[in-house]
Amino acid sequence: MSDLDLILDAAREAGALALAARARGVKIWSKAGGSPVTDADLAVDALLKERLGAARPDYGWLSEETVDDPARLATARQFVVDPIDGTVAFMKDKPWFAVSVAVVENGRPIAGVVHAPALDETYAATVGGGATLNGAALAPSLSTTLDGAAMLGDARMFAHPAWPTPWPAMRVEARNSIAYRICLVAAGAFDAAIALTPKSEWDLAAADLICGEAGALLTDHLGRKFAYNRPNPTVPSLVCANRALHPLILSRVGHIDLP
Repeated sequence: MSDLDLILDAAREAGALALAARARGVKIWSKAGGSPVTDADLAVDALLKERLGAARPDYGWLSEETVDDPARLATARQFVVDPIDGTVAFMKDKPWFAVSVAVVENGRPIAGVVHAPALDETYAATVGGGATLNGAALAPSLSTTLDGAAMLGDARMFAHPAWPTPWPAMRVEARNSIAYRICLVAAGAFDAAIALTPKSEWDLAAADLICGEAGALLTDHLGRKFAYNRPNPTVPSLVCANRALHPLILSRVGHIDLP
């Protein structure tokens, strides 16, 4: 079985487990730092770790809900996983959460799946193989101007008076899952997505490949591509857009000094 087939099967099984757990009712508590977690997050993480680890015992493991083991740094390939990306949506019975699973080699994803079980949407990609949604090929939008663009992000950020040049009128919406936001841009449902706050590798790895194979661009706010399986799996920001809008966005956000 290929890596893509393996993670497709595992992500779908994990999504079914998440939906069943939510239907029964979940226990919720706060992690260090204040972000919420549920018993379903941990159950999905355990399922994925067992299924994927049994099939590929030599692969490293990096997941939001597993204590990090530096041994992953010495492996040739790694699973980079967010069991439930968009836990707040999951807790609130909203559909915008996803199971995100990537296989990473030499710092870049080579297979990726973002499965949104409540929406019955499965995004997938392999290097050189294109990107798909439920088996159909993906392509980003053809928009060439930010005026009137469909943007995923924080409306308050765009409206802040400190911008040197105010943003034009845009349709700004929010989706809890970072991975799902990127996939929506890859599919052309939105023109771009911006976040100027730190994100983690497990938020990005699978969606990064899906985005690139669809023909869109994903970088930080300075235009730098992401590398994965690093000792500190955190990035400062993200800008995801079609190839026409991406440089227009960078020109507006590149001056920002982020930690």
